[in-house]
Amino acid sequence: MSHPETPPESARDRLLGAARVLFYNDGIAATGIDAIVKRAGVAKKSLYNNFESKAELVATYITVRHDEWLALYARREQEASGPKEKVLAVFRAYDDHAEFAYERGFRGCGLLNAAAELPAGAPGRLAVRGHKEQVESIVTAHLLALFADDEAKAQLLARHFSFLLEGAISRAGLEGNGACVRQAMAMAEAMMEAP
Repeated sequence: MSHPETPPESARDRLLGAARVLFYNDGIAATGIDAIVKRAGVAKKSLYNNFESKAELVATYITVRHDEWLALYARREQEASGPKEKVLAVFRAYDDHAEFAYERGFRGCGLLNAAAELPAGAPGRLAVRGHKEQVESIVTAHLLALFADDEAKAQLLARHFSFLLEGAISRAGLEGNGACVRQAMAMAEAMMEAP
């Protein structure tokens, strides 16, 4: 049986793939254009044919990381039934992120790592903030469904869970695994069950 050939990966996709790995492994500032081009196996001209600058490549990287997390969450949400399980799906998506087989191990949230390297007010930092706010709004929506009769409680828990998630993923990055995220998930579950 013959298999249809998969089209070759475009230079843009190879450059983005190389940047994703190198930015996560080494950081944005420490990763030069030459390293990205070399890893991608393309000519330097290809980079500038696909991205106006390294800054545009960084912005695209941040968007891709955001979309990757949303895809992790979407898979976990499909498995969830009811608002409580959907809140826990957010924690499970963070755990999936922490347990992914990264080339040099898990170093924490790639978006927070990127934001830490960018100056205050930089578009990339604002994009990361937007991602974190979107995560919190997802949690908020599920908690509002769970505590429909107590909007104030839902809003307060959502903020609390947002901080819990970020602290857990930061510690998980330091420890190199998702144990802290799973502990945070257990805390969140207990808080949702408390009167």
